Amino acid sequence: MGLHFPKNRWNDLERGIRSAAIEFGFEDAVSCIQWLLSSQFSKNQIEILASHLTVGETYFLREKKTLEILENDILPELIRSHRGTEHSLRIWSAGCSTGEEPYSIAILLRKMIPDLKDWNITILATDINTCLLQKASEGIYNEWSFRDTPPRLKERYFKKTEDGNFEILPSIKKRVTFSYHNLAEDTFPSLLNNTNAMDIIFCRNVMMYFTSELARKVIKNLYRSLVDGGWLIVSPSETSHILFSQFVTVNFSDATLYKKDNKMPPTVEVFPDILVDEPKVSFQPPLDFINELDPEVTLSQETREPPFDQRARLPFKIEDRKTAESQPTPYLKALTLYKQGLYLEAADKILGLVSEKQDDPKAFTLLVRAFANQGRLAEALEWCEKAIASDKLNSVLQYLHATILQEQDLTDKAIISLKRALYLNQKFILAYFMLGNLSRQQGKFKESDKYFENALLLLKKYSQEDILPESEGITAGRLRELIRSIAGK
Repeated sequence: MGLHFPKNRWNDLERGIRSAAIEFGFEDAVSCIQWLLSSQFSKNQIEILASHLTVGETYFLREKKTLEILENDILPELIRSHRGTEHSLRIWSAGCSTGEEPYSIAILLRKMIPDLKDWNITILATDINTCLLQKASEGIYNEWSFRDTPPRLKERYFKKTEDGNFEILPSIKKRVTFSYHNLAEDTFPSLLNNTNAMDIIFCRNVMMYFTSELARKVIKNLYRSLVDGGWLIVSPSETSHILFSQFVTVNFSDATLYKKDNKMPPTVEVFPDILVDEPKVSFQPPLDFINELDPEVTLSQETREPPFDQRARLPFKIEDRKTAESQPTPYLKALTLYKQGLYLEAADKILGLVSEKQDDPKAFTLLVRAFANQGRLAEALEWCEKAIASDKLNSVLQYLHATILQEQDLTDKAIISLKRALYLNQKFILAYFMLGNLSRQQGKFKESDKYFENALLLLKKYSQEDILPESEGITAGRLRELIRSIAGK
């Protein structure tokens, strides 16, 4: 879960474990601790533990100064710029607790955008505590959740229930999508869990519970999840020039926020895993050189320098060869930029490559992902369709086509593309998973269950930690858990 309990919070940890011990069926905390230290856990057990170790302390319009900056300085510019393009806005409340924060955002957008029905608004709200998510999805609150809000908020956006609580209006509730997400372990950004191309990310009072190492990892991924010009909003107690050095720090009179600005790129880091998808190029001597070798001598597949007296016969110097091999290709340069969240730069670099080589599906796929992660869905769709026209049998491109259509709220067309992907590749697990989700949203539960069953059947060939093809890091074990939590399988 990534939760860190320094010594001054050991009392909180003890209280949480004592409470969890009862639900897990132990008579005392010591027995529960021994079990915790020696067992492997299911997703359900982790969620139970999380419900006892995390605190859902929040209320509507919390940290008013930040929301005022959002209303007066950030949203007007975003609304203006997006109104002229795709009429879309994407916001993520990471660590949403019982939902007051994402609902506050939905209310604010309702107030600021008079033609809201014409917009494609995404408000994703995630948390590790499923009990809190359940309460959030119900949208019913007592007076304590309104302890620092004006009375008109309740009067305008809530209806009073028979037991004296307040239920948020359906028109506001439908704007927010609640989902389980573990910032410490789950993959993001990802088209699969809708954590890509965010204009604003709220991650308040979350990083304070992580170690500095984990906080850096999470912040790096949050950076990648934002579009260029996107904003990260953390609580005042979490601001840090060191942890958020890749962002541009923007100081307002009452708050410090962080902006992703590719014109001022973060310090470039080299990640060993960036090149794992690329074949290693090993040196092969020219054919005439091999023919002149002693017939009893065999070459291994590893690169080996020939004896000194044979080096002169090579067409280039060993040092030149090593230098040439160490130079990354244009595709690898673009992939490195993509991995760092510099999607615009990655797209620019790959555009030159696809214009030179129109039939490179790998380059096309990266270009489409780069545009989609930047929220430029029209361009992503255009290039995806160009790629499909040149490679009609590519199931991955059909899958990407579907994900873009889904983000544009074109569900029926997305389903057609997913079925094409499965026609081309009957073992495409993510296509089955996505079809299961979309069918469920349409109320076609039998169809949905069938797609999920096919996905689970194919997942049996993978171990828990295997990363699934085209998932950008999602493991087989995590997808199994997602399917079971959605379909109850």
